[in-house]
Amino acid sequence: MLIALSIAAVFHIYGQDLPSHERLANYTPPTISRIYSSEGRIIDEFSRERRLFTPADDIPDLVKQAFISAEDKNFYSHGGYDARGIAAAIFEAVRSRGENVRGASTITQQVMKNFLLSGDRRIERKIKEIILATRIEETLTKEKILELYLNEIFLGQNSYGVTAAAQTYFNKSLRELAPHEAAMLASMPKAPSDYHPVRNRDRLLQRRDFVLEEMFENGFINQSTYEAEIAQPLRSVQNGDFTRFSVGLPPRDYFTDEIRRQLSQDFGEGEFFSGGFSVRATIDPEMQEEAAEGLRRQLEKYDRDRGRWRGTGVVLPEEALTNEETWRKALSEARVPRDITLDGEWHPAVVLEIEAQQMRLGIDGVDADENAPHVVPRSDIAWLPGDFFETFKRGEVVLVRKMVDDDSGAFLRWTLRQVPEVQGGFVAMDVNTGRVLAMQGGFSYEHSVFNRTTQAKRQPGSSFKPFVFAAALDSGYSPATIVIDAPIEIDTPQGIWRPRNSSNKFYGPTPLRTGIEQSRNLMTIRLAQEVGMDVVADYAERFGVYDDMGRFLANSLGSEETTLYNMVAAYAMFANGGERVRPTLVDRVQDRYGKTVYAHDPRDCVECDDPNIPSTRGPLIVSDRERVMDPITAYQLTSMMKGVVDRGTARGAIDLPVPVAGKTGTTNDARDVWFVGFTSNIVAGCYIGYDQPRGLGRGAYGSSMCGPVFQDFMQEAIKKYGGGPFKVPPGGQFLKIDRFTGARLRDDAEGDYVVAEYFRDGEEPVFGFSVTGGFAMGNDLELFERGESEEVKEVTTSTGEKATVGGKASFGSMSSGGLY
Repeated sequence: MLIALSIAAVFHIYGQDLPSHERLANYTPPTISRIYSSEGRIIDEFSRERRLFTPADDIPDLVKQAFISAEDKNFYSHGGYDARGIAAAIFEAVRSRGENVRGASTITQQVMKNFLLSGDRRIERKIKEIILATRIEETLTKEKILELYLNEIFLGQNSYGVTAAAQTYFNKSLRELAPHEAAMLASMPKAPSDYHPVRNRDRLLQRRDFVLEEMFENGFINQSTYEAEIAQPLRSVQNGDFTRFSVGLPPRDYFTDEIRRQLSQDFGEGEFFSGGFSVRATIDPEMQEEAAEGLRRQLEKYDRDRGRWRGTGVVLPEEALTNEETWRKALSEARVPRDITLDGEWHPAVVLEIEAQQMRLGIDGVDADENAPHVVPRSDIAWLPGDFFETFKRGEVVLVRKMVDDDSGAFLRWTLRQVPEVQGGFVAMDVNTGRVLAMQGGFSYEHSVFNRTTQAKRQPGSSFKPFVFAAALDSGYSPATIVIDAPIEIDTPQGIWRPRNSSNKFYGPTPLRTGIEQSRNLMTIRLAQEVGMDVVADYAERFGVYDDMGRFLANSLGSEETTLYNMVAAYAMFANGGERVRPTLVDRVQDRYGKTVYAHDPRDCVECDDPNIPSTRGPLIVSDRERVMDPITAYQLTSMMKGVVDRGTARGAIDLPVPVAGKTGTTNDARDVWFVGFTSNIVAGCYIGYDQPRGLGRGAYGSSMCGPVFQDFMQEAIKKYGGGPFKVPPGGQFLKIDRFTGARLRDDAEGDYVVAEYFRDGEEPVFGFSVTGGFAMGNDLELFERGESEEVKEVTTSTGEKATVGGKASFGSMSSGGLY
């Protein structure tokens, strides 16, 4: 009686101020968040604890039986603790004088320890564990307790819960596990670090066989199954018997990392990494490959034209080069990019021997092959000024790829590669929904995780001009309005600013259309002055290019920095007729229970449930998007930017089978070069420049550097997504105009000087009116005459390189117009 009272008193004392066991009923363990492509394939996952939550009903009985046999064979019969097990543990501890202290915790007690208590083996913790276990048994069902345990338990290799562990050790789902594999997982809770499948193979095998024996004795498997399973070898991913799950995932890239960055802001970083989100991304994997390849190819071309070797900057110590085993180990640990696949996979390699006519390499992950010897011939570095001895040193880590015959695919040689110093970004999206189809934020994500599409703020240069012209068109101007193209002087606090055209020429009275087609700086400044920088800035902010644009005339030429992501989203609004587009990398986010917590497209599909929709058309989708621009203005601007591609600054760079509109951009000294363009359904943009801005050199233009990236990508995009004429909005009429003078022409006029402009109904175009912006034009100014070639000349520089330059301009006599 006294003993019973004493025990009751102890339990009463320790039962005070315990953590609430009731919160376990609503417990949600930290779980992996996964990102899926638009096709439903897993492309990335994020977590701090690698756990995949699985409800008890979806966990196979075989897995439950294995863990019950290993940890708590009386699980379904006890009330939270096993008195016989505790007594046996106490007896063993007394008998060994404390040297052999083993646990006697039931699964319920382990749940209490993992969730609510510390993991030490003090008697106080054990008592609290028992008290909480009995309480939780009264609150939750056995299946719920087992669910908590099997999802929370740590099983080594950063795997929490049985589902993640099955993937980690066998690359299998729970239902694919054989009894001996389930038994191996059930061996882990005892001490995961002591049962590594490679380092502690024999010990783990012994434990696995013990669990199989317990499963047999408990009646969970029969005699024949037990004998067959215990004869199975110990196999695992870690031992090389199965392919790792991660092998099936593409390398992490700019797209999925940007999703992580944005959703961490929206939901909180902790919730994103532990909330078990299922994220359906907008990415088109095929188009993503095209975007990455196109940008990489152009960056590498520019870099190799510079003729300078920088390499990786990594050198292996001499002691690591003593034999193949040591250099392979050191090379596998070298921090160099391994995610580049331009014209084949790029491999890390180490320089082993340098000779006059060749250099012998050791290549990571590639065995020596007589038919493909690991040497680089002298001819491979013809683009560099020095020889092997001057440029390379033993132990240097380089990047190489196989060079193969274009026709037969036969191996030719290994060729040296390097990550370019110049960088850039590319992004493409649907003009109607803002769904981002592809995004490449640099040459290599593993080399630099900085996303130049969304994070780099750069000067857009002339690619900003469409917003100035849009403001003018919405302010009563037309594509035929005449603007004076002549020199300007502006007095600023820093001195006199004399902006000029890229060609160094002046063209006098010129229609608005020609101003944007030929990217005339002086016309743009006069137009911005006439319309007002407040209006221009309002347009830029309305389109999302800037949050708060500076009201300075220089900004009309794109001198204020923004991101490529913002620019491409803004151009999408030109392409879709002037409706608000909110760019997104995510279609939908679901929580761990499958509930949609975010959906991007709010449009109403009013006919999606109608079975009588003709097969010749899609269902009617009603858009409630905000209108940011008059549809006629959007079409006029689109038509003018189509002229940029057809005969303006992008001519020759873009040649696609469907109508294309766009705008080039090149900043002072070509520190940044841009091209943003669109078809009827896809908008895409590119910028290229050094991370620490400096000039790209003569001959660097948006058309020559970004144009090919856009061209290569859109060729493939059009094959998949099509394209067609730009939609003409109602409420207007076409009139034929002389694109050089802005004069009205007869309806039957033909010739390269004729262009059909779209004017609003009820508005009689005013011809002959000139916009000066308050700047006068001298009467003796040498103007560029109609019919003269607008091509700049190619010259040979003092270094022997080719460059393009325009002719020198005469400023004549002019006035600043009294501004500033």
